[in-house]
Amino acid sequence: MSQRRSVWSIDDGPAWPALSGSERCDVVVVGGGITGITAALLLQRRGRAVILLEAREVAAGTTGGTTGKLTSQHGLIYHDLAERHGWEVAQAYADANQGALRIVESLDNETGAASELTRASAIVYDIDGSNSDRLQAEYEAAIRLGLPARLTGDTGLPFEVAQALEFTDQAHFHPVRYCRALATEFQNSGGRIFENTRATDVEESTGQVQVGTEHGSVTAQDAIVATLLPIVDRGGFFAKTKPWRAYGVAARLTGPPPTEMYISVSQPIRSLRPWPAGGRNGAIIVGESHPTGDDSATPGRWGELERWVNENFEVDSFDYRWSAQDYDTADGFPYIGRSPFSERTFVATGFAKWGLTNGTAAAVMLTDEILGEDNPHAEVFSAGRIGDAKTVTELIKTNTATAVEWVRDRVGRLSLPELADLERGQAVIVSVEGQAAAVYCDASGRCHAVSPTCTHLGCSVRWNDAENSWDCPCHGSRFGIDGRVLNGPATAALARVEIPGSASREESLEPVEETDALVDEWIDNSFPASDPPGEVPPGMSGDSSDRPPR
Repeated sequence: MSQRRSVWSIDDGPAWPALSGSERCDVVVVGGGITGITAALLLQRRGRAVILLEAREVAAGTTGGTTGKLTSQHGLIYHDLAERHGWEVAQAYADANQGALRIVESLDNETGAASELTRASAIVYDIDGSNSDRLQAEYEAAIRLGLPARLTGDTGLPFEVAQALEFTDQAHFHPVRYCRALATEFQNSGGRIFENTRATDVEESTGQVQVGTEHGSVTAQDAIVATLLPIVDRGGFFAKTKPWRAYGVAARLTGPPPTEMYISVSQPIRSLRPWPAGGRNGAIIVGESHPTGDDSATPGRWGELERWVNENFEVDSFDYRWSAQDYDTADGFPYIGRSPFSERTFVATGFAKWGLTNGTAAAVMLTDEILGEDNPHAEVFSAGRIGDAKTVTELIKTNTATAVEWVRDRVGRLSLPELADLERGQAVIVSVEGQAAAVYCDASGRCHAVSPTCTHLGCSVRWNDAENSWDCPCHGSRFGIDGRVLNGPATAALARVEIPGSASREESLEPVEETDALVDEWIDNSFPASDPPGEVPPGMSGDSSDRPPR
């Protein structure tokens, strides 16, 4: 039975204490993913005293949910960037990501990270030839930008493809072991790390910035907010980005997997790479992207991935299932640099599921900006850029949809049904003594009720049936069944709601299997390995994103 956690999760390695009290330093970094820990290490090495704050554990967030691909091949991006923004932007994106690959390899060697970093090609493939013009255009753009690209029909996949675009000399690795090694090196260089310390606000004053947390504060000259989406958003990034979730499975095959890294052009998108820690037959498959808060967040997402693997490979076992989140930007590339309307707060967001190289490149740009040094890519990626006309149009559409959603939710609350008996595993938004409540009944029969109002900007949360969480469709905040924050930008938990008579109701229900076991049974019954290819079950649309997964 698959474990419901990331394939990269590890139980050993260093751990750091939580912050308690007040601290001072030169630079405070909020967020312990690859962006934050890389920036912290680079700044510490350059003579700045740095403190890093992480809400959970180092690399436990989106960094620990990626495929671990290190590549400048990000689907079909370069032709679009050049057509829309010009060759200067496309060149900067290419150079920044190719440079990031080299930086990761260098730091991996310096720190002895044991991250299993392995050079491999990154291949984007077209099954039926319907995207041949796009592949040709991307190839020509890549060659003009100096990228290591070639067209090929020989992919090493166990099925035929019409055409493929290969970037040679890319890499894959274990992102959590890598980040933990950087964190240890950062500490050995004099840096300080505080885990399980959620930042709640960032306030600037003359000559300094203060980051508040649940149990203390850090005062510094500058702050880097590397929290996927900035938790304090003076630049309006919540309105310039869109949150997406993608799903992953790790499998052990009966024979060796393909040796390179792959991603499909057409829907449903599938991303594949070897999994060295899974033995010579290990493979990782990611896909099934959808907007955060979408109704199609069901356990069937993993089932669809597993069915695809069973259709194309002989499978011995599926060992892990997990999901992760990232943000797209309206104009197609990240925001990096000094946050608008700020003097001492720097941000990096919008990596579009390619954060291992983009995040590393961001760390270099932020380090240079804080140190007052020129960076050749800083202007292109500027966090203060407005974007082109298409960007503005997309922003208007996105934010209009968000506003409509907000109004619809508020109108809907005027006629919420009263709470009735729930089945185990069921979740609803109802009225409890006149108060709106998001209620979930767990596997033991206990009901958990919280406010359905996201503490970020007040949108209504929706139930995520795949991960048993309440997710905000507006800006991607996610909350546990008890209201605790799972993903920002929200920093405060959902308020608890008392359910009258809940104790007597819980006592009347017999215990049943744990929720994870019920989910596994649901997947096995809905997507048996012998099922022929067919339509996606009701409520799902395959991969609803044309953005590639990680």
